[in-house]
Amino acid sequence: MIKIKIVIAPDSFKGSVTAKEAALSIEKGIKNTFSEAETVLIPLADGGEGTMENLVSATNGHKIARVVTGPLGKSVEAHFGVLGDNATCIIEMASASGLDLIVPEERDPLRATTYGTGELIKHALDDGYRNFVLAIGGSATNDGGVGMLQALGLEVIDETGKEIGFGGGELKHIDKISTEHFDQRIQESQFLIASDVENPLVGTNGASHVFGPQKGATEEMVLELDKNLIHWANLVETEKNIRLHELPGAGAAGGIGGAFQAFFPSKMERGIDVVINYTKLEEKLQGANLVVTGEGQVDFQTAFGKTPMGVAQMAKEQNIPTIILAGSIGENIQTLYKYGVIGVHSIINRPMSLEQAMEEADHLLEHAAEQVCRTYFL
Repeated sequence: MIKIKIVIAPDSFKGSVTAKEAALSIEKGIKNTFSEAETVLIPLADGGEGTMENLVSATNGHKIARVVTGPLGKSVEAHFGVLGDNATCIIEMASASGLDLIVPEERDPLRATTYGTGELIKHALDDGYRNFVLAIGGSATNDGGVGMLQALGLEVIDETGKEIGFGGGELKHIDKISTEHFDQRIQESQFLIASDVENPLVGTNGASHVFGPQKGATEEMVLELDKNLIHWANLVETEKNIRLHELPGAGAAGGIGGAFQAFFPSKMERGIDVVINYTKLEEKLQGANLVVTGEGQVDFQTAFGKTPMGVAQMAKEQNIPTIILAGSIGENIQTLYKYGVIGVHSIINRPMSLEQAMEEADHLLEHAAEQVCRTYFL
């Protein structure tokens, strides 16, 4: 009998199944066809929600809960992860400052703060960690990372000598900043920022214009937020001699990417590359006949660093074909074929509502995986 090895490496299907649940459903479908097949499950993420969970699981690490300030100032329970080396701390910004922590009608980037993310970093520093991975996708904020910096001791003062309040709407009140009491342990640490965003801080391609609307910003708010970030960037340039205005990646997560570049010993990498490295995907691909990956929506944007794209690129290096399973398929997916993807398949098998599809995602993934494998191998 020919030995078959299939690597299963999906992202989550957001709002429906986690990456781990998706992988288990796909495995079940494959086993319906080839019960003897060797399956290797590698749940993945691309730097957004789920990144911490997947890296902790992949490295046999653990999570630590802390109560911090949520995006609108209310206390929330957030977590940071400790990887299996017991030396690396992973912080998922969405856990403390995420968009999903706010009901849609209350989303307001003029008020939303990154303060809780700073508190998580401080808790980890207090626990002795000095090596950090920051997954900064899924934020509710547009405050330039100022809230995070305040939580770590940066003084951000208005004309009356008082600390400014929370949110992107407060940045216009900043008169001066001082690093005198900024946590000195940060300079003893290393920060790897997992982000796919290369947008600058300000301008029509910046944080406010591109990402503000999905966080609840109106057209008028976008203009105000951008103006406020320009004011903040001018102050940073004066204080740190670093120009964030046009700096690639500075616009990530409402400008927190710029805060890391200006105030932390940090480097930015594509989120999926960070996850692939820590999960040892390259090593686990060896000897595989096929890779099955997937996520909720697949379209031309998938080619810009989304999980299926990163998986396919690495598999192609070993001449292993990749099949993508998707809840929804958008336009121009043919761009994926030159990167090792041999097919993109929807898991939807009959007319149904979005709600129904999300409820049945585990069964739909199982059925689609079985049919794909029958077609490919038999």
